[in-house]
Amino acid sequence: MRLSMIAAAVGLAVTLGACTSYDNQVSEATQDAEAVVQLDMSNPFYAVSTLQYGAPDFTKISDADYAPAFAAGMSQHAAEIRAIATNPEAPTFDNTILAMEQSGKLLGRVSAVFYAMASSTSNETIRQLQGELAPKMSSHNDDIYLNKDLFARVDSIYQNRDNLGLDAESKRLVEVYHERFVRAGANLTAEQMEQIRALNKEESSLTTEFQRNVLAVASERAPVFDSVEELAGLSDATIQNAAKRAADMGMEGKYVLSLSNTTRQAALAQMTNRDARKKLWEASAYRGLGRDGGIDNRPIIARLAELRAEKAAILGYDSFGHYRLEAAMIQTPERARKMLVDMVPAVLDQVEREANRLREQIKTMGMDHELKPWDWEFYAERVREADYNLDPAEVAQYFEYNRVLQDGLFYGMGQVYGIRFERRNDLPGYHPDVEVYEVFDKDGSSMGIFYADYFARDGKRGGAWMSSFVKQSHLENTKPVVYNVMNIPKAPEGQPTLISWDNVSTMFHEMGHGVHGLFSDVYYNTLSGTAVPRDFVESPSTFHEGFALDPKILPNFAKHYETGEPIPEELLEKVLDAMSFNQGFNTLEYMAAALLDLEYHALEKGEHIADVEAFEQQALAKYGMDLSYVPPRYRSGYFSHVFSGGYASSYYAYMWSDVLASDAFAYVKADGGIGSQALKDYREHILSKGGTKEALDLYIDFRGQEPDTRHLLISRGLLDPDAE
Repeated sequence: MRLSMIAAAVGLAVTLGACTSYDNQVSEATQDAEAVVQLDMSNPFYAVSTLQYGAPDFTKISDADYAPAFAAGMSQHAAEIRAIATNPEAPTFDNTILAMEQSGKLLGRVSAVFYAMASSTSNETIRQLQGELAPKMSSHNDDIYLNKDLFARVDSIYQNRDNLGLDAESKRLVEVYHERFVRAGANLTAEQMEQIRALNKEESSLTTEFQRNVLAVASERAPVFDSVEELAGLSDATIQNAAKRAADMGMEGKYVLSLSNTTRQAALAQMTNRDARKKLWEASAYRGLGRDGGIDNRPIIARLAELRAEKAAILGYDSFGHYRLEAAMIQTPERARKMLVDMVPAVLDQVEREANRLREQIKTMGMDHELKPWDWEFYAERVREADYNLDPAEVAQYFEYNRVLQDGLFYGMGQVYGIRFERRNDLPGYHPDVEVYEVFDKDGSSMGIFYADYFARDGKRGGAWMSSFVKQSHLENTKPVVYNVMNIPKAPEGQPTLISWDNVSTMFHEMGHGVHGLFSDVYYNTLSGTAVPRDFVESPSTFHEGFALDPKILPNFAKHYETGEPIPEELLEKVLDAMSFNQGFNTLEYMAAALLDLEYHALEKGEHIADVEAFEQQALAKYGMDLSYVPPRYRSGYFSHVFSGGYASSYYAYMWSDVLASDAFAYVKADGGIGSQALKDYREHILSKGGTKEALDLYIDFRGQEPDTRHLLISRGLLDPDAE
């Protein structure tokens, strides 16, 4: 693992680094090469795992192994960096850039595993260590990127890069490292550097605290129901799980619904008891806001927005958004904001049409209440049933989890790319629910290892994501070891897990990230796999969602879980027709969150947020998006993407990536879809190249032109495909 992976693991922008010295032991060790902290050979992180491709040996890793491995890893890495910075020889690509690229291996190994566990199998020990590590890792990163002597060497190579006879990828590596130093503040004065260090240290601690709070508040705010009648409409399996959860919490005879990390909750679509729906929605929407003396993320949110503005000003930018997006495909927050705002009128019109249809449904069902946010999902499902004659429970019977995984996802990737997944029971997972697979290319050669971690559980943060334990690199002779994580509700023991179409689509989405890592074919770890801008990284994943519906793939897995009968064509047509339904709501709740993110990071130095909830409301009103019945997908109190997940000022990236993905998928489909040259080009120019070129250049290499934004609106049913 290289510097980029280390920084990414702690949720830091690698270009900003973090802070100053971490503790006396390590600080002294970095000053004296003889005092470098050594790791006991019995520690599983001491050397590369002996398992295939360096896959972590989770049978040997315990919580007690992390702290000493981090202490030794930071100490050893600091000594390596000090040696590079003080090398008396003239700076060269090999003794500076390449030396940095090959440094920090112990720290990379432990970081890759620890931060994966902190997100997927967290416990009190891990959370405590995570808090302790945040300022230390931040300091360590700043000690690298704010090192004047080291930057002088990097800058010398950068200024002379065209005359060094470097190949294109090596030249790109030089440019990436130089950009990191400059954006971290390597050109600042000593006083400014100390200010950046302090702000980075504080930011690191606050983002870690926010993440831990989000995990904790999901349990704190999980709604408790006294009777099964309150849960009327939910499936027997969901009710059983709610009863078990309550019993596990010492509330025998009651029912507890778990909260996903979005404002809307899946159960809202089925719960017939309106008061119970309101209780569930409010438990979700008011998380992290200090209600009833509970966990309060508001001070953290306000301070993060303010300190990011301070940091951006020191670095010479008008706002954090300007700083952050300078290195993105879209380049400026103005362009990101315009992309979203230009869509607002069409989206609001669609939302109003949908809302009026829901109001009609309320009357049809003999009700006379106003449309509230806890009503939308419920009545939307009734409209879906009435207008499309579609029952989600009936649809789910054709999407049994194991069949979707094996006969859908894995089979589909075989159809699309010719790859094959083979179960490896001899390679340990990090939890009983985790399955491990070896992946083989179309020529039969082994490509890497894939971990499938799809079920929800306590200690796992909400949402879905992909990352790597080992990244592909020809320099290091490493093959990718990647994992996908989701939060699918698992059926009670002995019952089949039937999943929604949304979860089917998300499995294909995350596999898009997976193959982005698996197909990487680059020389340097820093440029490997998903090492691309935030507003490009979601493009390959969104692109792959379309294959879930491909006629060469869907019939192979959309089969009744009991009879094995294929999904009836009539029902499938209803599913397809219904996909455009509720798109106004879906788009608006996303756009509201994206614009809220941009507003938080439009602050200038010295501006303060006195009231987080008022700031949120004003930000939505500014764009006419303050509709009471369509709240943001993430409200501030649990907006992990931007306050702990690395998407600060970049949540718009999902929409921009969707623009790219929609255009790419339309292009591939027009060329024949599966088996087409365009699809082969997508793997060659997008999936295999990592960050070896600017993202837009990669896209143009594949597409031959910049993306056409019309395809996004068409895919969302917001534009007639025949319109000029």
